[in-house]
Amino acid sequence: MLDTHLWRSILFVPATNDRFVQSALRRPADVLQIDLEDSVAPGDKAMGRSRVRAIAHKFAAAGYDVTVRINRPWRMALSDIEQSVGADVAALTLPKVPDASYVRFIGEILDEVEAEKNLSIGHTKLIAMVEDAEGLENMAEIANAGPRVCGLIVGAEDLAVNMRMAVTDDSLYIPNAMAVASCRRAGILPIGFVGSVADFKDEDEFRKKIRRARGLGFDAAFCIHPRQVEIVNEEFSPKASDVGTAKELIREFEAQKAQGKAACTFNGRMVDLPVVLQARQLIERHEAFQQRQARY
Repeated sequence: MLDTHLWRSILFVPATNDRFVQSALRRPADVLQIDLEDSVAPGDKAMGRSRVRAIAHKFAAAGYDVTVRINRPWRMALSDIEQSVGADVAALTLPKVPDASYVRFIGEILDEVEAEKNLSIGHTKLIAMVEDAEGLENMAEIANAGPRVCGLIVGAEDLAVNMRMAVTDDSLYIPNAMAVASCRRAGILPIGFVGSVADFKDEDEFRKKIRRARGLGFDAAFCIHPRQVEIVNEEFSPKASDVGTAKELIREFEAQKAQGKAACTFNGRMVDLPVVLQARQLIERHEAFQQRQARY
């Protein structure tokens, strides 16, 4: 059963590049995202979408969850949807989403395409990309646009162009904090980090960005280079040492609670119910990953 809340790494794979398709199959990404948008030249769009079905089948057969990033202009989007929707594709990623109504229009199209392909209605989930000022204004409504929406991300580069701002931590912090809040309110996956996905050469710096993203409440990230995958997986997974500490904290809290106390001290820190709830969330996430690993 698909559980998008356990996605961590979502690796872009250009639909027109056989070498990248084969390379992706050697990576431990949770999701392989077939790209029909920015990594495919305008003259190659038709060829790219014609390859989606075969690539998706290859990825799914290898045990990956598969998504497809489609194009934004309606005529291209419709053709992309027709070619991409299928049993092997878990979700479509929608670039430059302006508002919730756009997501719902896409959902109506998906209803028809899924019915024609004998898929259950709602099979194809949606990841929304917020990449301009309009989308930023409507982010909370986009995240809550319907049951198909499973995740949301801020597209740093396009947002910077539209907002006429630099791609810096200062300029991207507020949009990303808003994204986490919108996702948590809607119960969907917060994807991203503060920074540009295009910065992949400095692996230490990238690790710092992902570590910070986890602290801000993100659970997953897009990867444009295979080297990023293992970093993302590691940083978005609970550390065994942290899980052990969380269990000790809960045991101490429960022991003090049994003596009628509402709070206790653990490792020099005051512990009350919100701290305990965070510890339980960490343990639950760790156990969910363990269960998923056991299934494979």
